[in-house]
Amino acid sequence: MQGATFGEVFAVKEFRVLFGSFALLVGGDSIKMLALSVLVYARTGSAGLSAAAYMAGWLPFIVGGLLLLSLADRLPPRALMVTGEVVRAVTCLLLAFGGLPVWAMLALVLVTGLFTPVFFAARAAMLPDVLPGDAFVLGRSVLNVASASAQIAGLAAGGAFLAVAGPSGALATTAGLAAVAAVVLRAGLPYRPARGAARAGAVRQTLRVNRRLLVDGRVRGLLLAGWLPCVCLAGAEAMVVPYLGGQGKAGVVLAAAAGGMAVGEFAVGRFAAPGLRERLSFPLAVLLGVPWVGFALGPGIVWAAVLAAVATAGLSYQLGLQRRFVESVPEEVRGQAFGLQSSGLMTGQAAGAALVGALGELIAPGPAIAVAGGAGILVALALAGALRPGGVREAAPRL
Repeated sequence: MQGATFGEVFAVKEFRVLFGSFALLVGGDSIKMLALSVLVYARTGSAGLSAAAYMAGWLPFIVGGLLLLSLADRLPPRALMVTGEVVRAVTCLLLAFGGLPVWAMLALVLVTGLFTPVFFAARAAMLPDVLPGDAFVLGRSVLNVASASAQIAGLAAGGAFLAVAGPSGALATTAGLAAVAAVVLRAGLPYRPARGAARAGAVRQTLRVNRRLLVDGRVRGLLLAGWLPCVCLAGAEAMVVPYLGGQGKAGVVLAAAAGGMAVGEFAVGRFAAPGLRERLSFPLAVLLGVPWVGFALGPGIVWAAVLAAVATAGLSYQLGLQRRFVESVPEEVRGQAFGLQSSGLMTGQAAGAALVGALGELIAPGPAIAVAGGAGILVALALAGALRPGGVREAAPRL
């Protein structure tokens, strides 16, 4: 199996377009949700509503992922991605200048967010088309690093915009970034026809294909391998703020976690050959949980940051799953398969944060983080068959 290089990946114009628009999307969304949370809190004084506003952008992944994902294969991908950016721009402008009451703002974010999984799925499914073979895996690695970097930059920029222009100005900035991304996508990507045909209503087809994907042992194993270790990771990270007792200290640890993820993704993507990358999936998934167990000893901020960085470096285990996942699903439903993968990940992370948060209320944050780490180790061991190449050999489903 011959490996690609980062230079070959960035030499592809369509990937550069996807990369640039993705960075704008992630950074803009970070600014949007921070600004919306601040705006809701300023109007209501309610910490609960402010937190709900911050999470509102992710909740629609549950419903959209269950009911609408077939649209990612039934419609041309460029049109879907451009539409997603336009919807995001209009939504931000309405939030900033529409004079909407708080309930209407939250409803707007929830309703427009229902289609976010579809827009994400169209983007993810196009990547194997523009980067065939091992180049696709490196492309995913680059996008993962870009996601972590854009989130950090977006939160930092969001804070600056909030200080200078207030929440409305920050939301307007996000609208501008979305408009730029829409232009970049429209001008930089060629037209591609829809991947699959409409065989039923969108909801019915989504439910049918999701069911068939989950019934297939190989696909189900790879999905669970991508979801469950990250559920435990999200639970551990959700306890960092209460563990350290302050946003400033927690920010250092969470930034170290983002840096560890970026380093791990780059190192495994750059220096591990394709076969080795797939063999590393299992030990790296185990690594994802091990350092969090150390929080049972009550480490200070320095050691907490080191442990978090080492743990999140294990997220590069997912690179070894990508080729097998693409090969396991029929091409005509690839968009929905990637959408199911991302929707399940978002939903699972929210559930993991909630469960470990509840545990932290009972036994204190440090021990709860350690429990999440231990659960991550057990999950990786249970999923060893799916994490190891050749561990599950069922045929891909016929849909």
